[in-house]
Amino acid sequence: MLYGRIIVRKLAHRQDRIIAISENTARDILSFFGVSRDRIAVIHNGVEHGRFFPGNREAAKIFVSEKYGLARPFFLYLARLEHPGKNHVRLITAFEMFKAATQSNWQLVFGGSDWSGAEVIHAAIKQSKFNTDIRSLGFVPDDALPDLYRSAEAFVYPSLYEGFGMPPIEAMACGCPVISSTRGSLKEVLGDAAAVIEPEDVHSLAKQLFILGTDAAVRNRLKAAGLAHAQNFDWKRTAQNTLMVYEQTVRPTS
Repeated sequence: MLYGRIIVRKLAHRQDRIIAISENTARDILSFFGVSRDRIAVIHNGVEHGRFFPGNREAAKIFVSEKYGLARPFFLYLARLEHPGKNHVRLITAFEMFKAATQSNWQLVFGGSDWSGAEVIHAAIKQSKFNTDIRSLGFVPDDALPDLYRSAEAFVYPSLYEGFGMPPIEAMACGCPVISSTRGSLKEVLGDAAAVIEPEDVHSLAKQLFILGTDAAVRNRLKAAGLAHAQNFDWKRTAQNTLMVYEQTVRPTS
């Protein structure tokens, strides 16, 4: 906190240009650091499309079944287990409502390492009447990520704040329909390609879980929308735009 509040603020005022990963982050820089807007360039992150693409879904389902024991339909959430910022506990409550309403065999799967407040999340899982259908995989290695996205029926991202939000874009690139909060940069990054929820309203979240969990047509529509939208994010374009900022910064003005 000391580094962020004092040192980064001082560093920000010494830079010729600052690259922000989203318009939302640019607004935060303006708000918290007081840097003039004309010194900030917004360049979105990219997606590694050579890794994150639809691929063979049946092969992916076999892989996650053998590696993680996930043989039933599941909602996926990939994010560090951090409470309250990543909003896992409300998602668990919404999932309980979904299970009670549908009596389905769907599971809720969390992938991510324990961070601050993880004990609250683990306690919520343990206390849930559907705890046998809620899995926490821990850290997921990079090579397993694409197959988890491909095999999930839907990706859920109810985060309370994001500066960008890589996982939902990666999920879209793999052909996985997305349910997401619009907090922070998420509305900017995901556009109209995700089913949106109010992250502090468990009924809003449970409603979207129910819709995607019971309507394959909606899942297919969001899959197509997400695949198209993910093409807007490419690391080559990010690199080209970054190089352009460097060139503009060092180019003599006279």
